[in-house]
Amino acid sequence: MSDAQFDLTGRVALVTGASRGIGRALALALARHGAAVAVHAASRAAEAEAVAREIAAIGVRSTAILADLGDVAACRGLPEAVAARLGPIDILVLNASTEIRQDWQAIDLDAFDRQVAVNFRSTLLLIQGTVPGMMARGWGRVVTLGSIQEVKPNPQLLVYAALKSAQANLVRNLARQVAAAGVTVNNLAPGAIATERNRTVLADAEYRARVEAQIPAGRIGVPDDCAGACVLLCSEAGRYINGSTLFVDGGWHVA
Repeated sequence: MSDAQFDLTGRVALVTGASRGIGRALALALARHGAAVAVHAASRAAEAEAVAREIAAIGVRSTAILADLGDVAACRGLPEAVAARLGPIDILVLNASTEIRQDWQAIDLDAFDRQVAVNFRSTLLLIQGTVPGMMARGWGRVVTLGSIQEVKPNPQLLVYAALKSAQANLVRNLARQVAAAGVTVNNLAPGAIATERNRTVLADAEYRARVEAQIPAGRIGVPDDCAGACVLLCSEAGRYINGSTLFVDGGWHVA
């Protein structure tokens, strides 16, 4: 494949949950391939602005934007806000999520509702707010961030795991409906990745060893391990990949 097939110059990307971790890595990777990037965060304004400055230093346009994806109005307003600053969204990377660890018998409705709103409802609302424009322009990319939880659910993440599986089903369904208009929809599913969110659990040596023993590659991943796959799915190089889940997990999903 030529470098031109990975060139995203002129494209505008929105990456949700991009102030740190996997989202930051994906936002920077898209920028390095030429895309202008809106760095979304729920509340970490300083961190989002720092990522936007990193992207601007690469030589492409960027903006930091805050929105609570648990709020319907915020979700509906986000695509318009990005378009006002950078232009219409060509690439939508749905990375933001919330996970609440609870035993299944202890799951409360507030935790349930919050996870449904952020992890699934916002996916639909942001797709509704961006994909019609992509279809009208004849080109677009949607990448949802799934999880190893789709196939290896953690007992303390019953709701989170179920919603990631629901999201993958949404991807397969939507991909069939928009492909003819030049839009692809795919699901990128990381395995165990060393992020700020996972720092506490991975600091437990016994827990970390137990996880690593299940991964054929024998190690925990890092956010940059997800970057190349995202660029592929968002570029012309990946134009014939549609409705797929791409696991980036060191082989854990087949172990």
